Amino acid sequence: MKKMLIGVLLALWLPLANAADTMDVRLLDLQHEWAHVNYEIQGDDAQAKAFEALEQRAAELVADYPNRAEPLIWDGIILSSQAGAQGGLGALGLVKRARKDYEQAITIDSRALAGSAHTSLGVLYYKVPGWPIGFGSDDKAEAQLKKALAINPHGIDPNYFYAQYLAEEKADYRSALQYLDRALAAPRRPERPVADAGRRAEIRALRDDVEAHLGH
Repeated sequence: MKKMLIGVLLALWLPLANAADTMDVRLLDLQHEWAHVNYEIQGDDAQAKAFEALEQRAAELVADYPNRAEPLIWDGIILSSQAGAQGGLGALGLVKRARKDYEQAITIDSRALAGSAHTSLGVLYYKVPGWPIGFGSDDKAEAQLKKALAINPHGIDPNYFYAQYLAEEKADYRSALQYLDRALAAPRRPERPVADAGRRAEIRALRDDVEAHLGH
């Protein structure tokens, strides 16, 4: 009887475990492909087309796991990246879809992927123009980025993007430098080497710019 009960429990658990593994594998594949497109493919047009194809895969993952925040976050990241590469009026529609993804992800699990939905939403708020063209807002950007830092204070992305916000929107270069140093000190991500190398190169470039403003 005991063996039978264990067998039943395993039969129920294994499909759930396999489903989680499948989502994680597909999510990591999206992350790897995003890094390849973002850091290794040259030219806005080529990047925009590659992001468009990648977003279709992300949308399928969202459809397969509608109650998980992680696919929504990456669908939003890919949409935002596509908007940056594409530019023009069509980009606004893409970032609006990305904002919806992030907001839905936060509703499901605001701490998913170490608070990445807050980080990405904060970036949208300071990158997108304000009213009447778009929905950009410095105040909302700072609020979201601070929420991301509260969840993941030592992460490379929240520290980098908050530093970028401080430098570009507030001209607060001394504070920006502190967050850039924290970003460089963040733990490396061995499962995402291309993204890690690309982000660290962006941090160093921004750090050079900030130091130039400070006269170092």
